[in-house]
Amino acid sequence: MKHLIAILWPLFLLTVPATSQSDSKAIEIAEEVMEAMGGEKNWAKTRYLQWNFFGRRLWYWDKKTGDVRCEIEGQGVRIAMNINDKSGNVYAHDMIQTHPDSLDKFLNMGYRMWINDSYWLVMPFKLRDPGTTIKYMGLQPNAEGTNCAILELTFTDVGVTPDNKYLIYVDPESHRVVQWDYFKEYSDSEPAMSTPWTGYQKYDKILLSDGRGKRGLSDIAVHRKLPAELFSDVRVVASTIVEH
Repeated sequence: MKHLIAILWPLFLLTVPATSQSDSKAIEIAEEVMEAMGGEKNWAKTRYLQWNFFGRRLWYWDKKTGDVRCEIEGQGVRIAMNINDKSGNVYAHDMIQTHPDSLDKFLNMGYRMWINDSYWLVMPFKLRDPGTTIKYMGLQPNAEGTNCAILELTFTDVGVTPDNKYLIYVDPESHRVVQWDYFKEYSDSEPAMSTPWTGYQKYDKILLSDGRGKRGLSDIAVHRKLPAELFSDVRVVASTIVEH
């Protein structure tokens, strides 16, 4: 990985067809990616996800309700919030945060971190989200020399960084995403970051990848059930109430 850059990506809870500007070849490839990852039905049935973002932040996500929990490693900060309405609770500086300004600051921070960190985990499932446009750009080798189908991914009126552009490298045999290139501006000729996607494993009914070059995601899990207090009680750490 050339650089580790926070990507603030527009993320949606449901997978629905992308804008009509997407071309048919790109849509076909995106559908093959979804199928290779476990299929749209299994993704829709997957409710609880857990992962650790590069050893920095531990996450739990209830896809059905939009409830998330974040524990920032080494800082004693715990955020439990709903990413749909941005309401929630925060534990920081050894106390429950109640002042509106402090609470808003942490909840907004949590929301932006979730947008970024979750996309590093589930991007292959989101290629056809609303507001996204995907275009087939032909074949091109990735950093490992594998000739891949390239999807250009751009956005229209969504997210906090709509001027970004991404090239998604799809292995034509496995139909898995094996690399992504990030361009801060659509007009940029060179990517600001190029990162592999490796280490695919099956979690319940879907595939997820943990390898991102020199660093990686960890503690990945798909849960069938999680305690309700995980998404509300920030006084306790997750490890004391989540069974592994």
